[in-house]
Amino acid sequence: MNLPIGLTLTRIVAVPLLILFLISSSRVHALIAAGIFTAAALTDWLDGVLARRRNQVTTLGTLLDPIADKLLVAAALVSLLTIDKIPAWIVVVIIGRELAVTGLRAVSAGHGVIVPASRLAKWKTVGQYVAVTMLILEKGIVSPTFHGAAMGVLWVAVALTIVSAVDYFYRFFRKADYRAIVPDEERWS
Repeated sequence: MNLPIGLTLTRIVAVPLLILFLISSSRVHALIAAGIFTAAALTDWLDGVLARRRNQVTTLGTLLDPIADKLLVAAALVSLLTIDKIPAWIVVVIIGRELAVTGLRAVSAGHGVIVPASRLAKWKTVGQYVAVTMLILEKGIVSPTFHGAAMGVLWVAVALTIVSAVDYFYRFFRKADYRAIVPDEERWS
């Protein structure tokens, strides 16, 4: 196991701790949860940088990294939902997008069409990380002004989430021969 994979695994291991501290009613625990989430989010950036610089990009790392990212964000969002910090529809949109795009990328790869991560998707991830961090911090700080700012950033993240999903599907259908991938009987049913 190399260092980038170790960092990715650290992100996965952080998820139960994040949930534990986030659903607690303690303000101090909320601040600890914000620290855990921020540190885990930073490993997302760091593992990629190290893997490329050290020439340690592996199939395992390529598989685990997006799973770790999605677990981290989904766990935080569901936890924030359970403590009434965000509406359910936002969680559904963000997690639904992740499932749809992951499914699209799997199907496209199976047909020899590679749809790489876009710059827009990277901004989406940053937006989600910043919004979630702010919402967790708001739980510890309890400030109406800070809550408004956190929700504003979350709205931007939701917009980026939707636009990046549309972008993935657009790029897939532009690259793929749709007729070769979807049989006639499925296309019109």
